[in-house]
Amino acid sequence: MASTSIQTVPSSFTSAFSKPQLEYDVFLSFRGEDTRYKFTDHLYHALDGKKIITFRDDKELEMGKPISLELLEAIKKSRIAVIIFSENYASSTWCLEELTKIDECRDRGILTVLPIFYHVEPTDVRHQKNTFAEAFAKHEKRFEENPKKVQKWRAALTNVANLSGKRLKDG
Repeated sequence: MASTSIQTVPSSFTSAFSKPQLEYDVFLSFRGEDTRYKFTDHLYHALDGKKIITFRDDKELEMGKPISLELLEAIKKSRIAVIIFSENYASSTWCLEELTKIDECRDRGILTVLPIFYHVEPTDVRHQKNTFAEAFAKHEKRFEENPKKVQKWRAALTNVANLSGKRLKDG
């Protein structure tokens, strides 16, 4: 008679293939100099007041520093990402790296994304016109040795800007 043995799979193995544990209801992606102490601050406090667990990066970032792993992990551990596209959003490589990770998670079906067009036209974001065109012209020069990086940023920007979102403009 053949013997049968049952082996258990280590939890470290199964957790590597499961969805990440969600820690945040909302992840806010924004250009600090444009909206940190205005719209983003009001939005964060409104969400917090409703007991919605929200991640926003409170650190002032040093130019040229790489995006932190903590920030990329927070994106993966969020239910919803709210992207606040503003005039200088695309000038920040940090914002574009966040956006690329957000778009990857959206594409895999683990993140819902809501774009907000704050004082910018959705078509400017979608088609990289005006300040978005200027920012990408600088990125193409700066990263001429790595054009795929800029192409990924452009694709993520177009993908997310094509989603249904909210346009906010004064008067």
